[in-house]
Amino acid sequence: MMPNINHRQMQQMMRRMGIQQEDIDAEEVIIKCSDKKIVIRNPSVQKVNMMGQKSYQISGEEYIESTDIKPELSEDDIKTVMEQTNCTKEEAIQALEDTEGNLAEAILLLTAEKEEN
Repeated sequence: MMPNINHRQMQQMMRRMGIQQEDIDAEEVIIKCSDKKIVIRNPSVQKVNMMGQKSYQISGEEYIESTDIKPELSEDDIKTVMEQTNCTKEEAIQALEDTEGNLAEAILLLTAEKEEN
């Protein structure tokens, strides 16, 4: 902040310069990256519009979640699912990924899907 200028004067000066600031009542901010999520909890969020250019200023408690965790799938597991459910390799891989690599759950999932059809 500038010395000897109160908050109200600062707001007036920003308006004269074409800068608008708006507080946003947010509970959580999530930034999705290709390999992780950055979660800001209890955020303080300000939207600043300066001559048509909008930007956001965010501060708060940062928490990082990895989204790049995929179960390691063995060829034996894939073949077992294919044999037990008579499905394609792609279907077996998808079922194993959906069940986080759990062989029995993947077989049950595909079996249930085939019974529904």
